Amino acid sequence: MKETMLAYTYLSEGLFALREKPVPHLIDDRDAVVRVTLASVCTSDLHIKHGHVPRAVPGVTVGHELVGIVEEVGKGVKTLRPGERVAVNVETFCGECFFCRRGFVNNCTDKDGGWALGCRIDGGLAEYVRVPHADQGLTPIPDNVSDRQALFVGDLLSTGYWAAKIGEIEKGDTVLLLGAGPTGLCILQCVRLKEPARIVVCEKDAERRRFVREHYPYAETIAPDEAASYIRGICPTGGADKVIEAAGTDDTFRLAWQLARPNAVVTVVAMYDAPQVLPLPDMYGKNLTFKTGGVDGCDCEEIMRLLAANKLDTQPLITHTFPLAEIETAFDLFENRRDGVIKVAIEP
Repeated sequence: MKETMLAYTYLSEGLFALREKPVPHLIDDRDAVVRVTLASVCTSDLHIKHGHVPRAVPGVTVGHELVGIVEEVGKGVKTLRPGERVAVNVETFCGECFFCRRGFVNNCTDKDGGWALGCRIDGGLAEYVRVPHADQGLTPIPDNVSDRQALFVGDLLSTGYWAAKIGEIEKGDTVLLLGAGPTGLCILQCVRLKEPARIVVCEKDAERRRFVREHYPYAETIAPDEAASYIRGICPTGGADKVIEAAGTDDTFRLAWQLARPNAVVTVVAMYDAPQVLPLPDMYGKNLTFKTGGVDGCDCEEIMRLLAANKLDTQPLITHTFPLAEIETAFDLFENRRDGVIKVAIEP
């Protein structure tokens, strides 16, 4: 293994830069070092860049969506060996604390627990990455699953699977999904696994509505300005049975509770740049159940099995690919949503 590498680094609010850093090494017996073979740019990286993630540490290598090959493992790692292809989980978790034992791995109390990679410890928009708690944080990739197929297992697909799971979706439901960005598109596929009667995707961008119709034609698409009349027209109970908010705007947060029927479940997955307000006097009597928070990424093995069985397919989301040396161009394209971009893959 070489001694230095390129790494995309958070320098200060509003400033990322490609820097040369030492190649990471094992610190703890439960660590693994992974050679990155494919990574991606996430909206959460943009939140860091613009100062909306106060816990992000200046100087950290960003990036938390990646796959790679195990280079070395600590003597405490039991389930992995060098040479294995793996998907990296967005969360690192000990598997032993109060929250991990209950499946709430986002709240792991370990010093590196929760979302640490690319936020509090060096992440994967680099040539190599150190992964703490590797037995929990790395998922082997089967031979019949490519890097591009597996790229979103540890974050976007984990978020989609988690949202569908906690959303209490049942057969026969009408599900309203707000947002057809990368997260929403992964949620869409995982919601379908629950076999609802209808899935309606509300998205303001006409190009993204077209993308849904082309690649995931089992979903209906509507614009926000027609959402209220459409949902109330198809739902005799006055609103959707289940609502998932994945867009992260003031307007979509409002639509989420307004277009839910009484006694519905509203699952809020989006990250917001500002606080949201629940106007409880207006909502009184709807008896809604809200579920919120960060993904609990503990279903990666099941997600990988679903990919291997062709029950999930996120490859269409990768609309652009750049080498790590051109990551500034990739970030600019992704942030400004040019050229029909959905997701950008990065090849170190």
